[in-house]
Amino acid sequence: MVTCTQKGKEDMSEEELTVRPDSRISGFYKKSLEERMQTLLERGVITREDAALLTQRKGGLPLETADKMVENLVGILDLPLGLGLNFMVNGKDYVVPMAIEEPSVVAAVSHIAKLTRSSGGFESFYEANVMIGQIQVVGLDDLEAAKKSVLAHKQELIDMANAFEPNMVARGGGARDIEVRLLDQGKYQKMLVVHLLIDCCDAMGANLINTMAEGIAPKIEELTGGQVFLRILSNLADRRLVKSRCKIPFEDLAWKNFSGREVAEGIQLASQFAELDPYRATTHNKGIMNGISAVCIATGNDWRALEAGAHAYCCRDGQYRPMATWWIEDDAYLVGELCVPMQIGVVGGPIKLHPTVQLVHRILGIKTAAELAEVMGAVGLAQNMAAVKALATTGIQRGHMSLHARSVAATAGATREELDTLVDLLIADGEIKIERAKVLLAEMRA
Repeated sequence: MVTCTQKGKEDMSEEELTVRPDSRISGFYKKSLEERMQTLLERGVITREDAALLTQRKGGLPLETADKMVENLVGILDLPLGLGLNFMVNGKDYVVPMAIEEPSVVAAVSHIAKLTRSSGGFESFYEANVMIGQIQVVGLDDLEAAKKSVLAHKQELIDMANAFEPNMVARGGGARDIEVRLLDQGKYQKMLVVHLLIDCCDAMGANLINTMAEGIAPKIEELTGGQVFLRILSNLADRRLVKSRCKIPFEDLAWKNFSGREVAEGIQLASQFAELDPYRATTHNKGIMNGISAVCIATGNDWRALEAGAHAYCCRDGQYRPMATWWIEDDAYLVGELCVPMQIGVVGGPIKLHPTVQLVHRILGIKTAAELAEVMGAVGLAQNMAAVKALATTGIQRGHMSLHARSVAATAGATREELDTLVDLLIADGEIKIERAKVLLAEMRA
């Protein structure tokens, strides 16, 4: 039987480890769009057909296809698609497409990915592809007896669920286990909740989970004598975790007038702040999701489900906690770790329909949901370090406002040749607004 476990670096062929394009592209942001396309062509990241799809506005998602994806279609809302560069994850290079409107995110993750390369990049591990389908049972007189009845017929229920999704079973996935929870709290109606644990392989799995849960509902009623009410997946995917890690020596952390030790100590203190305080942890985690969600959107996955599960997981011990933490190890290294649910797929949904999403998957060169999750975990950890590093040193506004000024200058009508000069003027002026940019641009041209 084909299994859905991840393929580790030690299991990869020599060819798999060496043929991937190098994700280090120096000065990529300085190039014109045409020069970037040519660089990607020369590196083998994209083909000429891909370049045409990315640069010709007639490419991308056709209106006719979009009309099949949502109700009441009126148009298509585009997001900028940038490339996170320099990423090495589990010894492999990745060029990472990211769909996001916030200026600093792509630059930030690329900077940190470059910083980690000398110490081996990122290590990531994806736990499993297991999701939970919930079946709610109400109207029970004896919850314990109902629980025992369900568990006594566990294998029968698993086999029945798998009969509804034979293709998933053929790929090595399907229902794996049954768990039962009793909810008996205060004024609320007592209820029993059956958890159907399902290996979704390389799919996100929402539809198949719901199909299985609905399929076994009548048997659950028969076994318990209660009434089944809700039958639906849970987006708290705590059996589908990705764990990412990096370890950076102090000497690689020196930044501007700050020593590597000062940077490491500042990041450690900022992490401790997030670990202790939910107000800080919320903003800490928002930065992480800036990176993860940008890749999630670009790859055609459901970022609302991913974010809901990630934030719920942060409350698992009763207080909202950070997704990533940092600490000093051996008085010589800064170590960061991230752990977050990752309910994503590489098949199904808009991946089959959206031409640019399909191109994103080709650029990434990923083969499985596990591999995609491992890359996304590394991106989230990189984005977190970039934000915390800025906060602990020069302050986050300096870099953020520089990129914001570029967006304002472009909106004011600056040409490519005028852009850098106008950005410098805006930053020096201190008023980074479109109307002020127009005035400065007029003065430049005069």
